[in-house]
Amino acid sequence: MTKSMTGSFYLTESVLMPAAAASGTSTQGTIDLSAYVNVPTGQAVAIESVDFILQRDTPYGQNVDAYLAANGAISMQLTDLNPGTALVQADNQSLIASGAINIDIANNLATETSDFYPDNFGPTSLSEAFLVVNDQLYLNGMPSGAAIGAGAIWVTARIRCRVVKLSTKDWMAVAIQSTAADN
Repeated sequence: MTKSMTGSFYLTESVLMPAAAASGTSTQGTIDLSAYVNVPTGQAVAIESVDFILQRDTPYGQNVDAYLAANGAISMQLTDLNPGTALVQADNQSLIASGAINIDIANNLATETSDFYPDNFGPTSLSEAFLVVNDQLYLNGMPSGAAIGAGAIWVTARIRCRVVKLSTKDWMAVAIQSTAADN
């Protein structure tokens, strides 16, 4: 049986993509979950939602067309296994959430998309959450099609989550799933 140990709370992490960072250059940050995940007691983190926020370093609020040096996109991903400097494919079991902003400077357009991948094998009470038994999360940001513009860009992930206690059976299922994704 699964039960919540806490109410929902937010974790945040930001990574700074430097000015003029080349297309395909990934910047990574980590979120330490070791205070929330406990193997002997079956504690895990249930991620309920993830929001991605993009901001210019300075000046804040500058037009989105200055984010990149030319037409292109900025992609963001949150995973529970370390992908290094790569972005993972959508079928990767460690992918928690992803997002992208497509920028068309000539037409002054920016389109943002994001998605969240809840577990569908966990307990019914957590079927809309992504269960994490690893002690780190990884946030990657990467420009594609163009370099970052003249100013650095912050990519922030706001993660709504809660600490849950899983039954031994459910905890093992999540741990096996996570380990299998690493191979």
